[in-house]
Amino acid sequence: MPKAKLTDLTIRNLQAPAFGQETYWDENLPGFGCRVSQGGQKTFVVMYGPREIRRRKIVGRYPHQSLKEARDQAKRIQAEIALGIISEPKKASQSVTFDEAVDRFLNAARQRSRPRTVSDYDRLLSRHFAFGRKRVADIDKQDLQKCLAKLDRVPSERKHADTVIRIFFNWAYREELVDENPVARLQRLANVAARERVLSARDLGEVFAKAKCFPWPFGPIVCLCILTGQRRSEIGGLKWDWIDLGERLISFPGEHVKNGRTHTFPIGPATAQMIAELPRIDGFVFSGRNQKNETFNGWSKSKREFDKTLIGVERYTLHDLRRTFSTMHAKIGTPIHITERLLNHASGSISGVAAIYNRHTYFAEMRKAVMAYEMHLAQMPMSTD
Repeated sequence: MPKAKLTDLTIRNLQAPAFGQETYWDENLPGFGCRVSQGGQKTFVVMYGPREIRRRKIVGRYPHQSLKEARDQAKRIQAEIALGIISEPKKASQSVTFDEAVDRFLNAARQRSRPRTVSDYDRLLSRHFAFGRKRVADIDKQDLQKCLAKLDRVPSERKHADTVIRIFFNWAYREELVDENPVARLQRLANVAARERVLSARDLGEVFAKAKCFPWPFGPIVCLCILTGQRRSEIGGLKWDWIDLGERLISFPGEHVKNGRTHTFPIGPATAQMIAELPRIDGFVFSGRNQKNETFNGWSKSKREFDKTLIGVERYTLHDLRRTFSTMHAKIGTPIHITERLLNHASGSISGVAAIYNRHTYFAEMRKAVMAYEMHLAQMPMSTD
């Protein structure tokens, strides 16, 4: 930890760090310091309590509070702790394990976030940060860097994991489960370049043909991603109650989709036939592998096994199927605003005032596009070797 002889001149000249925050501890008063954030904000802080459960308290912000006032207040806090006027920090909050903290975090998130968001938090924290019974207060920046480094080959997933661990530890810091926030000085990742992968007709044909033969639930999930263009999480969490095979409709409630808007769209006869032949085990069309009434969650392992059946198909993600769906519709002449309706894009070719006053759902046009797309898929060369 950097130390400095804090004076008014020293504090004025403290430079903001490139990222996170830096605390400069006073050489004249142990436990007292000035924290400088990336944005240049300067905050006086005082550390108190036994070493194993040291706590940090904000004294005031510079220049609204002078250095002399902050130092005097810090001395008073330390003296009151020593005399028992102010209780020392309780050790209980510092003994919380990572798993216990995650449970609390998810419970808090359920009060303010959509179920899909909470599910993403749970998946990313449990999959990439397996700290288990380790005290959350003992996890440092190096621990997090090691976890994130394992995801270097999947930059998009690393970006998501980086975001969630920051949200978690910022919450833990506010809840006083940690004295030092390990993400405060964790360098942010560069923005991941947008993917542009669109499967060729040959690759899409093979993926589609092999998916038809691959066991439930992953094979049918891939088929529905290709046939409908919906996100993998939306297909993986699909419920039977949301499907009307008679009318050939699927309707996702707002809390299930990314933009929070109810999304009702038509499906073609081939899609309806495939869904009708799926097993009905519980409320979910694709249940979890080991238990009923849980959404499918075996994405990575299932995709690895499925990809072993493919021959010569370049690396792809399930989201690339959604991009390919959009591209194929452009190829067969589907107007862009119809494709956007099918994909449930929040913004598109009809926007602004026109979007507010245009209440036409374009359902007839969507049905026509779906039929044309299924016919196009049926005519594509498909290898099953």
